[in-house]
Amino acid sequence: MSQRRRRSLALLTSGVLALPLLTGCGAGDDEGGPAAAGQDIATTTRDKVADGGVLRWAVDALPDTLNAFQADADATTSRIAGAVLPQLFVLDAKGRPVANPDYLEKAEVIEREPKQVVLYKLNQQAVWSDGREIGAPDFVAQWRALNGKDSAYWTARNAGYERIEKIEKGKTDLEVRVTFSKPYADWRSLFSPLYPKQVTGTPDAFNEGARGALKVTAGPFALGAIDKKSGTAALTRNPRWWGRQAKLDTLVLTAVPRAERPAALAAGKLDLAEIDRSGADRIALARRDASGKGGAGAGGAPAHGPGAATTPAQATLSWATAFGTDEEKAAQEKESRTKHTESVKRYADEQKALRGFRVRKSLEPAYTQLAMNGASGPLADERVRRAVARALDRQALAELVLKPLGLPAKPVGSHVALAGQQAYADNSDALGGQDAKAAQALLADAGWRRGGKITEPAGAKAGPESAPQDDGKTPAGPGTGNDGLYIVGQDDGANGDRAGTAEERAADAAAAPADGERDRVSPVLAPAPFGAQQQASLLAQAAMARPVDDAKRSAARDGDAADPAKGSPAPAKQATRTSGNMLAKDGKALTLRFVLPAGPGSESLRTVGERISQMLRKLGVNTETTKVADDSFFKDHIASGQYDLALYSWPATAFPATDARPIFAKPEPAADGSLLVEQNYTRVGTDHIDQLFDQALGELDEAQSRELVRKADARIWAAAGSIPLFQRPELVAVKPGLVNAGAFGLGAPRYQDIGWKKAQTAKGKKK
Repeated sequence: MSQRRRRSLALLTSGVLALPLLTGCGAGDDEGGPAAAGQDIATTTRDKVADGGVLRWAVDALPDTLNAFQADADATTSRIAGAVLPQLFVLDAKGRPVANPDYLEKAEVIEREPKQVVLYKLNQQAVWSDGREIGAPDFVAQWRALNGKDSAYWTARNAGYERIEKIEKGKTDLEVRVTFSKPYADWRSLFSPLYPKQVTGTPDAFNEGARGALKVTAGPFALGAIDKKSGTAALTRNPRWWGRQAKLDTLVLTAVPRAERPAALAAGKLDLAEIDRSGADRIALARRDASGKGGAGAGGAPAHGPGAATTPAQATLSWATAFGTDEEKAAQEKESRTKHTESVKRYADEQKALRGFRVRKSLEPAYTQLAMNGASGPLADERVRRAVARALDRQALAELVLKPLGLPAKPVGSHVALAGQQAYADNSDALGGQDAKAAQALLADAGWRRGGKITEPAGAKAGPESAPQDDGKTPAGPGTGNDGLYIVGQDDGANGDRAGTAEERAADAAAAPADGERDRVSPVLAPAPFGAQQQASLLAQAAMARPVDDAKRSAARDGDAADPAKGSPAPAKQATRTSGNMLAKDGKALTLRFVLPAGPGSESLRTVGERISQMLRKLGVNTETTKVADDSFFKDHIASGQYDLALYSWPATAFPATDARPIFAKPEPAADGSLLVEQNYTRVGTDHIDQLFDQALGELDEAQSRELVRKADARIWAAAGSIPLFQRPELVAVKPGLVNAGAFGLGAPRYQDIGWKKAQTAKGKKK
């Protein structure tokens, strides 16, 4: 498992890796263009930030390990590491890696032939919290732990470290020379974070020593107490920090589920929290009411919150029941009314407390894509995949999610980078834009025709009989923030496969409900914590994708059961019908299984899925939508290939030659006959794409390396295995006065600059 994969997934689950006030410079700065959305962090110079104070920052959960290179590391692991450990390179506001002057005076390739040599010149003041200088022994220990040669270390081989031949001290103790056995373009991705040799020096220390504690650190903050009972991890100002002193005394990471964050903010338990769309709406409503622009609902009812939907007739009926002659019903109704009154009051109190909060907005370093499983079925034909892609109005889908939030709604044009990053280029022309005629021609060329004959066993019912099934175990509803992929990999026996044939349900979506409330979008899906996804990735085998042929499965479901007493029945007569306005081939309608998570927090994902289904129906393509339990969505469907269409997200990366390759690598047969897909869950890849990534990885001319990555991206577009749709929204609630923090966008936090703005006197002078 690579370090970058871990960092990328942490980025998706946290959405808070950003804020550096650093900027890059040099050739190629204009590549990639401007970021789609800038940071929204209330940037403030340090002289206007007060010294001291406490910040309570929401996280999804306390970490199971503090070792960022272990399989169960998560977003909170990464956040803690960013504040307490050396980060040799950090990401600027455009998501580009820049040297961190707190640790590096310089880092550069000093030799290319006969072998690549990188020289690190360390900040002469950089020391560990035990007083020892940061130096070559720490680099050597981390390399040996992560290069994959010693299986006693509980980590998979990390890309890049295996290319290192040796590490040695330079002319002084402040210089570290790293010699590579093979050229490595993404050398800046290494040694961030850098652990002390006490953690990486032995397998026992690496495996167990840093799971619950970090005795030696070297960041603006040091690790304080981790309290599992209260769900908090305290980071305290590091007295040995040689750089600019952290403005905060203490940074308290507080585990709060996303559905509970508005209440926690209102109760004063949090100062900074990433929230979903419903949480942002609550704050907007609170601010509107405070300004006097809000109004009461019908009949004097609340305009929003509990009771807002109660009609005067319902209120009258409730009163009549509560004071009626049926004593049992009256008691029940009075209890219900009491609970309702308490709920309304609690909501009103929370709304008053939320008036002072602001919602800072940007776009996360991640994009949502439509994935098409090319392992088998209709989508194994590239023409069908390309037709599906060209039926999509990607601009409309981006606007559906981002426009209501006031964020730039532009489709993502690359699989490997986002706007602003140097490797970014819009290569979607390699596939082509929305074009219904071109899509129809591709399908016709693949043999799919409107009005084609469809054959089914005698007695089978023609046409849809039921609505799309919802197999989710968790109730759906706005405001929970529990995105479908956040809990990927947990053991669960649930299976979301539906009963019945595709033909019986195919046209059901034709009566799709109006968009209405579905356009109220929550944050889009993100992958699970790294360990869970890695487990799913390694277990994913395309051979498991469809144990039974779809046609045989339908026949088995729909055929009349045989009566043993009657002996072998005569062959069933085939009823023949036509597909009408939909497409068919070889007696089967063109129906694609569209798998979506059913849980709360994934409403926007389902809304996007419904809109895609509508676009495909116009083309004559049926979609059979299956909603599955969140903890089953990725493990039992995406990773195992049990889907045709699916929506999920991938992170952008500053190191696409390394990080993007396993996502788009051509699946390879394993010794047991199965298919090894790495992270390529669409099972679509080519040798040429692999070769371009390999060339980019070994190309030390940075401009040429990026050009090779762009060529690979164009090939990925042409293969039409996945279609990038839009960059994910980032919404962060911020308490008044908090500065240099909020929606970090593509960048990384500069923790020592986060703090509370100084108060001002009546004359406008700082106290």
